[in-house]
Amino acid sequence: MSFLPPLIESLPGSVAPRLEQGLAQLDIAITPTQREQLLGLLALLHKWNRAYNLTAVRDVDEMVSRHVLDSAAVAPFIRGPRLLDVGAGPGLPGLVLAILKPELQVTLLDSNGKKVRFQRQAVMELALSNVTPTQARVEQFAGQHFDQVISRAFASLVDFVTLTRPLPTADGQWLAMKGPGADDELRDLPAGVELNARHLLNVPFETAERQLLILTPKGVE
Repeated sequence: MSFLPPLIESLPGSVAPRLEQGLAQLDIAITPTQREQLLGLLALLHKWNRAYNLTAVRDVDEMVSRHVLDSAAVAPFIRGPRLLDVGAGPGLPGLVLAILKPELQVTLLDSNGKKVRFQRQAVMELALSNVTPTQARVEQFAGQHFDQVISRAFASLVDFVTLTRPLPTADGQWLAMKGPGADDELRDLPAGVELNARHLLNVPFETAERQLLILTPKGVE
């Protein structure tokens, strides 16, 4: 991975300590390779964002918390082995989870061409063999089943579950990363789907409320 250090050196000196402190607060231990991959992801995102507007977050220190640590906060609840990230945008949370959990097989799904091009570039430059970027609308994506289907900023709970209804396995889970106000959405869940668990997420350096809602077909533990 000799191509990553020059890219990482372009980052402000505050980024690596902020990342390491945040991961320590989340009690997530990483290898030197994973550290390099996460910093490389931040450098790539910052570089591409200047030209392609992949995210509204411009400051790379803010990207550490808003994108990488926010994604990493759900890692304890990811069991895989097959994970689908719906509306992945530039690959969040899927790329972060694929780095932290190399045993996962992660599919990134988004309809936006420039964001999927970034995903593919990141997969190549970060040498991730467990990630498959896919450009398609979720309504037209079929023929595969996943142990978990995750969404970070894709849609309302109702739309998320309705549009992806055929995609989880029989005992699969939907994982919805949400801010405050999810109770209103929970009241409108489609028939046959229920809230299995709710986890508050303490994202380092962030004050806004974050939570993970785990949904399952009724009767599935």
